[in-house]
Formats: sequence, structure tokens, C-alpha cells
Amino acid sequence: MTGTSSAPSLDHIRVGSAPDSWGVWFPDDPQQVPWQRFLDEVAQAGYSWIELGPYGYLPTDPARLTDEVTARGLKVSAGTVFTSLHRGPDVWDETWAHVSRVAELTRAMGAAHLVVIPSFWRDDKTAELIEPAELTAEQWRHLAQGTERLAREVGEKYGLRIAVHPHADTHIDTEEHVVRFLDATDSELVNLCLDTGHYAYCGGDSVELIERYGERIDYLHLKQVDPEILADVVREGTPFGPAVRQGVMCEPPCGVPELEPVLSAAQKLGVDLFAIVEQDMYPCPPDQPFPIAERTRRFLRSCGA
Repeated sequence: MTGTSSAPSLDHIRVGSAPDSWGVWFPDDPQQVPWQRFLDEVAQAGYSWIELGPYGYLPTDPARLTDEVTARGLKVSAGTVFTSLHRGPDVWDETWAHVSRVAELTRAMGAAHLVVIPSFWRDDKTAELIEPAELTAEQWRHLAQGTERLAREVGEKYGLRIAVHPHADTHIDTEEHVVRFLDATDSELVNLCLDTGHYAYCGGDSVELIERYGERIDYLHLKQVDPEILADVVREGTPFGPAVRQGVMCEPPCGVPELEPVLSAAQKLGVDLFAIVEQDMYPCPPDQPFPIAERTRRFLRSCGA
């Protein structure tokens, strides 16, 4: 597909963007654009849905944040949390303290989703090894049981659905690990946020996953990787943070996977899905994100989204 007016309407796909596409990885960092600029530019680029990003980057007072997003014609699709549930029950209280803050704000903003990202096994800034890349059988049990508990608690207390995000340099990354996680968890409680870029980064096929486990796909992140840079990253064993600084995550439609087949496969599921654009660019010059965001929004419109 070349992006013409004949593109099919993807009426089940609700497109948005996120602070990540503006180079925002942390609540407060001098290398990141101010939150006001992010909100201004994401609206100007043509998006109407956003994620909260790292908790504390956007205002955490619901009334103030509501005023800010409403003034720009924006709505919130989800919040995001990081968890280390594979470490067992001992981390529950600390996990819940973080999750409850984000979930409360997410609910207050009228969103229904909480994106859950497993903790990194190596630091995304320093590349320092934090723990082994492979989980033990006991840790897999802790991960599955802890995620199910999280889903129940978040659902009961906040009315939100969790969507677990396979992510590079975490324990849920490759097809093998994603399938193992899905098979170990209750489909009534635990579903996925499929990030097309991270899944490709780790060797997975997003279309195949959607076709095989469509009932477990509850949310999408749209992202592409540069195959040449990725090949170098794989060959050198480069950690994710430095790989991003090398430009491994690239502007659509310049990379893989092709997004048109992914969106088409998602549309065929027959359920409404958010498809939130994320282009990891930390750190990046402050004037870089906006033109990319505009071009990406035009590209997605050409795909029917």
C-alpha cells in the first residue's frame, strides 16, 4: 500500500501518541522537553489521545491535568507502570504503592487502561547488568501469579484493565517469552500491549502474534525499528538505551514491521483498540519530535487510521 485515498477505514483503531515520542523517559530530566510543550505539540500534530508517560512528568493533580488536556482537545488513553513482580510477594507493597498512584490518576482522567512494563534486567541509561536475563521457573511463577493479582486489584479498586507490554531488555521480550507468559496467565485477567517496535527488536512477528493470540491483544503501541541498526545492535549485544541513542527506533514508514499489515490484522479482530505512536528517541533535540509526529500522523491517516 502506498498511502492513497483508497486506504481502507480502520474504524476500530483509535490513534494517539505519547511523551515517549517527544524523548520523554523520566518524570524529570533536563534533556526532556517541558510538559507544556509536549501537550501543545502533540495536539498540533493532529493527535487527540495521549498517554500519561512516566508518572510525574505531566501534572499529577487530576483537576489541573484535566484543564490542561481539555484546553488542547486531548484525552488520556492510559497510564504506565513499571513492575518487578518476578521477584515475588516481597515486592508487592512497594509495587502497589507505585501502581495505586498511577491508577488513581489514570481513572480520574477517564482512561480505562494501565500499561504494565516489566522491570529491565540491565539499566536503560548505564547498561549496567541488574540481574540475569533469564528467569528461573520459580520466578516465572511469581511473574504470572503477581500479574494476575495486579490485574484483579487494579480492576476491583480502579476499574482499569492492565495490558502487559513486552519490552526489550526485560524478561518478557521474545516470542518464546511472550508466549510462555500468555500461556501462564489467565486470559480473563491478563492481556497484552503489543509494541510493534519492541517485538520486532526482539525478533517477533506482530501480525503473527495478533493472528495467533488476537483475544489477548488489548492495546497497541506503534513503533518501527531500523533493520540495519538493529542488525548491528544484535551483533554487538548493545543494551537498549545505547541502541536508542544509535537511532534503532525510526520514523514510520522507514523501518520494520510494516504498519499497514499490523493495523489490518488488528482491525480484523473486530474490537476497539488504541494504537499509540511511540518512537523512542531519548535523548533528542527539542525541535526534533514535532515534525516527525506530524509526518507520522499523516502516514497513519494514509493507512486509514
